[in-house]
Amino acid sequence: MHEQDAGHLGAAPDSEAAAALVAEDVDDLGYVMRLTRVWAHAPELHARWFDAVAAASSAGGLDLRDKGVLVSATASEMGDAYCALAWGARLASAAGDDVAVAVLEGDEGALDDRDRALAAWARRVVRDPSATTADDVAALRTVGLDDRQILAATVYVALRQAFSAVNDALGAAPDLRLAEDAPAVVRDAVRWGRPPA
Repeated sequence: MHEQDAGHLGAAPDSEAAAALVAEDVDDLGYVMRLTRVWAHAPELHARWFDAVAAASSAGGLDLRDKGVLVSATASEMGDAYCALAWGARLASAAGDDVAVAVLEGDEGALDDRDRALAAWARRVVRDPSATTADDVAALRTVGLDDRQILAATVYVALRQAFSAVNDALGAAPDLRLAEDAPAVVRDAVRWGRPPA
């Protein structure tokens, strides 16, 4: 791999799997994300994480908006700027700037019932999972999720939380281009975590 910033880690060793991760970023984005440089040290872990996230999303019947709400709420509760910028931008494209900003800023009163329930659940899971109640779960049922979907959404949040924790702990700052490509209102709402570099 190229000798470029991989957070607190050095450059990843060359391998076919690492090269595939890099090529995917270049094809999709036109540049290599800093988090990719971190995960390139063990691409098989990234692949297994990705498979688990995809399985949880599928089992939960989560669409792009649902995932955007869950990840944006998770990232903002954790103080993770990287995923907040990436998923705040995706949520803005799926549901509008106002929804993305409301989730990022924790203004759940500005959301519809489903978005509010998903955002509140993600924050509770991140903040103190042992303090959740049956009423918290009932709020998810009220907006149409069954127990399988609730389990899957919870697994999805936990996996996203783990991903953010790895990236943040290993010093993967948000890519400057990622920040520049995000809507201005999303950039303005993300006032925590590592600054773009």
